[in-house]
Amino acid sequence: MMLNVYLSGEIHTDWRDEIIAGAEGLGVTFSAPVTDHDASDDCGVAIMGEEPSKFWHDNKGAKLNAIRTRTAIEAADIVVVRFGEKYRQWNAAFDAGYAAALGKSLVVMHGQDHQHALKEVDAAALAVTETPEQVVQILRYVLSGELPK
Repeated sequence: MMLNVYLSGEIHTDWRDEIIAGAEGLGVTFSAPVTDHDASDDCGVAIMGEEPSKFWHDNKGAKLNAIRTRTAIEAADIVVVRFGEKYRQWNAAFDAGYAAALGKSLVVMHGQDHQHALKEVDAAALAVTETPEQVVQILRYVLSGELPK
């Protein structure tokens, strides 16, 4: 079995790299949003031209990023959504809701301090984790039935 996993959410730490490294050899392909914050924010105006207001600047970028995000979530077998400590990731909550609406297997990752705020997101997930290692263990179990040692 092969799995296609989309890694959504927080872009300020290396959690994606940890999961990808831990899943090496498991038969998993990964996709993700553009994690270069400036590129993600400015893609619309860089490609389609400047905008006079910040609202339309952001709107162009959000729509262009949505092409990548929607395509990757729709193609994914599992969507992992990470909510970080430092910033509010409204886009991550949107991705989790979109994945749930599509019936995708959803794994959510966040610290205990976000349990209350994310209770509805957690309720839609098939697994709620706190660490990249737990996500890797889920992938290993799903693919091989192997429990952590």
